[in-house]
Amino acid sequence: MAIKEGIRPGGRSARVQESIHGAVRDLLREHERGDLSVPLIATRAGVTPSTIYRRWGDLTTLLADAAVERLRPDPPIDCGNLRDDLRTWTEMYLDDVDSAPGREMMRDVVASNGANCSGKCMAITRDQLQIIIDRAVARGETSPSAEDLIDRVVAPTVYRILYAEAAPSLARVHQWVDGCLADANAQVERV
Repeated sequence: MAIKEGIRPGGRSARVQESIHGAVRDLLREHERGDLSVPLIATRAGVTPSTIYRRWGDLTTLLADAAVERLRPDPPIDCGNLRDDLRTWTEMYLDDVDSAPGREMMRDVVASNGANCSGKCMAITRDQLQIIIDRAVARGETSPSAEDLIDRVVAPTVYRILYAEAAPSLARVHQWVDGCLADANAQVERV
């Protein structure tokens, strides 16, 4: 079941969502993940379990949604040039997603059965990269698209963290970034 869209961003709905997300955060600090249940979270949040089931459908989707909100990143650092901006962002991204909470979030998102959580993760990542790209373009730099960076840097990073024996090395991630930059520059030179 997908998280319902179109709910007003403010008002009671936002307060209820924040209360439920806060209850999840608090309970995860106090209990093992396997001990959490919808009734336990509902009690802590001061809502009925049906409120949670109506909005999220199941516990896995709620945990994924709360994790995505918890790990929403700060704005990307501006280092003054595209290469350094992307390298700094990918270093921070690698640190975040390769951390224990980052791995848990990715597992929850994958397990949430196509709920809107994966879309939120993609949108957050795309928005972060677009900020970096827009700054670079304003400085007159050539940039790959956010989609190219997602396909060639973010996707292999996530895949290796989830399914390989180890996360990619920082040197390897930097190679991916440099390859995207070189291809973007080569494409401009051909035109």
